[in-house]
Amino acid sequence: MTSSLALNNATLPFGLMLARSGFGAVLENPNPRNGLNVHRGRVTNKAVADSLGPSFRASNEV
Repeated sequence: MTSSLALNNATLPFGLMLARSGFGAVLENPNPRNGLNVHRGRVTNKAVADSLGPSFRASNEV
């Protein structure tokens, strides 16, 4: 149960930020932007692109 509370405490602020601002939260804050893997069919995470082979587009360019 302790690990569930810790996970909730760590992720809830980001969920609330996304609920309030929608995708704008990704544009305004580097924390959710760093967690973005795919946007509109383009891979925005370099490690994911390198492992899967599709073209990469940086998340700050979305």
